[in-house]
Amino acid sequence: MNLSNLHPAKNSNKNRKRVGRGPGSGHGKTAGRGTKGQKSISGYSRKRGFEGGQMPLNRRVPKRGFTNIFRKEYVEVNIDRLDKIKKEEIHPKDLVEARIIKKESESLKILGKGKISSQKIVYAHKFSQSAKKKIEDAGGKAILIGS
Repeated sequence: MNLSNLHPAKNSNKNRKRVGRGPGSGHGKTAGRGTKGQKSISGYSRKRGFEGGQMPLNRRVPKRGFTNIFRKEYVEVNIDRLDKIKKEEIHPKDLVEARIIKKESESLKILGKGKISSQKIVYAHKFSQSAKKKIEDAGGKAILIGS
């Protein structure tokens, strides 16, 4: 068997329907679009959310809430993930190398889930109270990075 012998299975490929090609085709004249109206004309495409001229749902329903443009987003990392890194000092670049976070430039917050077994000096933009306590109880330091 070689590539020159390959062909599709029988009846798996159909010819496309050629509409608007005369009355003998069965799809002539209006080409399956019915008669008259906006949808029968060539070039018609309905806009997303269009409801035939009725006030669309997204404009009928009142808007609520707002987005705070000053919000600071943090990448959250739990202490139990830091424990897997075999270094005494942990910087954000070490977390990138360990594939715990994606970018070194992201703001980092350390959370207190899990246990930390060895003393480590951890650098981050923010710490939860429980994380700071667990790091210091293990004999390490939680040092804030200026962001």
